[in-house]
Amino acid sequence: MNQVHRFSLTVEFGDCDPAQIVWFPNFFRWFDAGSRRYFIACGVPTWQETEASLGIIGTPLVDTKARFVKPASYGDEIAVESTVSEWRGKSFVMSHRIFNAAGELLCECEEVRVFAERVAGDRHRIRAVPAPESIKALCAQR
Repeated sequence: MNQVHRFSLTVEFGDCDPAQIVWFPNFFRWFDAGSRRYFIACGVPTWQETEASLGIIGTPLVDTKARFVKPASYGDEIAVESTVSEWRGKSFVMSHRIFNAAGELLCECEEVRVFAERVAGDRHRIRAVPAPESIKALCAQR
């Protein structure tokens, strides 16, 4: 079982479309923030540090799907909950759920991500590598 990390935010006017509901790409922005905040909360160093020590430059997204249940609007207090729900060979599944202040589910998302390193000799190419055991251990529920 892995740790679960939760962070809260207030929906801003600029997060909404003309109907004053959250424009759907903003949910994906918050899912992405939840992914990095999850690793920070687990004690994983910055990606600059992991690149220096492990060669890991980050966790790029390779697939995603979301289900939108209820809308959110300007001024709403919401919470983003994130966890690694599955470790795979060279990928992992990051699960996110967003709730309103009443605890109602607004949306949920599954992302498939990989740990990536640069390809030697070509700084602009990356490749997936297995998740380092040291990072998996930090994410394990304590």
